[in-house]
Amino acid sequence: MADGAVEPQRKVSGMLRAAALGMAALLAACSTGPRIIPEVERPPVVEAPRERPVIRPIAPGLPQDAERHRVALLVPLTGPNAGVGKSLANATQLAILDTKSDVVRITTYDTAGGAANAASQAIAEGNTLILGPLLAEDAREVAPIARRARVPVLSFSNDTSVAGGGTYLLGYSPTQSIERVVAHARISGISDFAGLIPSGLYGERASTALLRAVEEAGGKVLAMETFDSRPGSMTSAITKLGRVPYQAVLIAGSGGSAVAAVPVIRRSASGRTARILGTELWNTDSGIGANASLNGAWFASVPDSYYRQYATKYRARFGAAPYRMSTMGYDAVLLTIRIARDWRPGDAFPEARLTERDGFSGLDGAFRFGRNGIAERALEVQEVRGGTTATVSPAPANFRGN
Repeated sequence: MADGAVEPQRKVSGMLRAAALGMAALLAACSTGPRIIPEVERPPVVEAPRERPVIRPIAPGLPQDAERHRVALLVPLTGPNAGVGKSLANATQLAILDTKSDVVRITTYDTAGGAANAASQAIAEGNTLILGPLLAEDAREVAPIARRARVPVLSFSNDTSVAGGGTYLLGYSPTQSIERVVAHARISGISDFAGLIPSGLYGERASTALLRAVEEAGGKVLAMETFDSRPGSMTSAITKLGRVPYQAVLIAGSGGSAVAAVPVIRRSASGRTARILGTELWNTDSGIGANASLNGAWFASVPDSYYRQYATKYRARFGAAPYRMSTMGYDAVLLTIRIARDWRPGDAFPEARLTERDGFSGLDGAFRFGRNGIAERALEVQEVRGGTTATVSPAPANFRGN
């Protein structure tokens, strides 16, 4: 466990001065605790003692902090996913520093030793909101524990099967990405689509999303083939796709998969002039724009408007480049600080605020949670062009009017 903020010291001073017998008593007011916004000095007044918030029992050694919101961050700090977990943890601290907020204290718990244990400890130590965990299987362990304690969970997973019942997903949805890029292709005059889909759960969800998105946009999916890691599997799938005259093909895999697939696609009659489409996974590859074979390809993702500035600041502070998805940790803190304006320390987190229609905004643009607990994101469409990527269809700035 790592405490993510510095404990402020309370300044308590008071003085009662008694004058000589028969004289009137004078009372001098003392200073209060640290203020966020400076106030105009006022005449001293006598106030009744204020009721202090009730704090859950906590373990020895954890600061008794009644003035700030206790928020737990559940991420892997050891093991194979430690790099992502540490990047998310660093991002939350950067958000605290950038906002100069002293109303939230984030304590980090390592999920590598067991997400259920981390969640139980976080709740026992008085945290009223959980950010994380990262993995869907960890979110499944944490959800019932948090639900019993009525502590909402903002997971970084994109597995929609774990959403609901107090668990909210911040992860980037492949379904939304596919819907966005298909809609852009359709209004650009493309009506005949094909799909090159990786095997596995992600591929299954991507294929379903493609079929639905094309149907809703008024187009047709003429062919869809799956591939796996076996030698020749991708080439065989592309050969089968070439039997129909499609105008665009969605490669629902990583940027690496697309780089391997496109030269083969271009050798077929159908794929010679086809528009290549990608998913949100491409945005996790910082070098995607440098692949000349992908020139002209489109993919939908969260906006990159603020990411480069964030990455520069992150690198300067932590001495390494951030993981692309670490911005979710930063934005989770922004959300928490915004809600904290009307959330009294010691009270339960106001969960109803999470599903407000106007949503929230952050480094990754506008987003809002549906009643199902899944984050709806305002996505942009980018095009690979001349060694970089360029926005060809900007993301909406907010959800007002929708």
